[in-house]
Amino acid sequence: MGAKRSIKKQMDIYLKKYPVLALTGPRQSGKTTFLKEHFSKYTYVNLENSDYRNYAINDPNGFLTEYNRYVIFDEVQRVPHLFSYLQTKVDEDQIMGQYIISGSQNFHLMRSITQSLAGRVALFKLLPFDIHEMQQAGWLNDDFAVNLQKGAYPGIYDREIPSKFFYSNYIQTYVERDLSELIHVKDLKQFRNFISLCAARAGQLLNLNSLANECGISQPTAKSWISVLETSYIVYLLQPYHTNLNKRVTKSPKLYFYDTGLLCYLLKINDASSLKLSQYKGSLFENYVINEYMKQHYHQNMLLEYWFWRDAVGHEIDFIWQESEQLNLVEINATETIMTDMFKGLSYFEKFMPKLIDSKTLVHTGLFNQKRSAGKVVSWKNIFKKG
Repeated sequence: MGAKRSIKKQMDIYLKKYPVLALTGPRQSGKTTFLKEHFSKYTYVNLENSDYRNYAINDPNGFLTEYNRYVIFDEVQRVPHLFSYLQTKVDEDQIMGQYIISGSQNFHLMRSITQSLAGRVALFKLLPFDIHEMQQAGWLNDDFAVNLQKGAYPGIYDREIPSKFFYSNYIQTYVERDLSELIHVKDLKQFRNFISLCAARAGQLLNLNSLANECGISQPTAKSWISVLETSYIVYLLQPYHTNLNKRVTKSPKLYFYDTGLLCYLLKINDASSLKLSQYKGSLFENYVINEYMKQHYHQNMLLEYWFWRDAVGHEIDFIWQESEQLNLVEINATETIMTDMFKGLSYFEKFMPKLIDSKTLVHTGLFNQKRSAGKVVSWKNIFKKG
């Protein structure tokens, strides 16, 4: 039995409040398995199947008459014109939890939802396993580097696929399938090189001109390719937090990968020992920790905002998340040795807006937690555990 997905609790709540629930997320993040196992009273229809797809395309009214309630439509973005018929159907029937729709291409799915199902759909995002899901399943290693390098995609654990093979196949399938539908890449080798160049910049400010020049493409092409990687849940951009502390703050976003296993594969880091010796160790651990906060928030449907902060003289906060108008500050250090000066960015930021700060946390690679006057010291294993 695989890991229990914590998003189930929230989806159960909103099945009673909305006629349609939509589940997005990366390919292979476990959406299909999760939906089949946890919503067994629903009829499952995969629109990748040409028979179902042709039925939905050629006779949408007949299709929805047959599949009229408690149905999961997987890869629903494959039949975009079905959404307008779904709108009419749910408006007429007024049944809560009537349909669950799912898809891997966020761009197409979200465009169809906003055009036809706005106000009728509750949105959820299923990412690869978070730490607590892996811990409950008995898959979490006490060595942060093992988990970071191996990644968190379900197939690596519940099907015991070696991570190197999994990610090699993932890249090939992703490039050949998803991208061919979103953009016309004339040179797949060049695009793979672009993804690898992005990997080397994970945790850094995004400089599109530099990235484009190194890859041998135009800046608009680099921007377009980044956008495609975002909509396909390969990378995301963390935006800078703007305050009145100092007008000379960084305005460029930082680039991160949704999964550090894929990131390590692209960087040719094949085991935990190599990771600990790698020049990328710090940025990899930062990426891993930020992912963890975001995954747990998404899986609990918390709908929060995220930033980093950096000014012109070197003050920096690695990660900021906001809940109920309060800011939670996170410093991330790939070390078990906690020094007082590691809190200086947190303390500097707090001086200017103390009433806005809910928590200050330093996350490290060890297994211990401490409470210090400057903030909490938290193990990577205890990310987002309150108290």
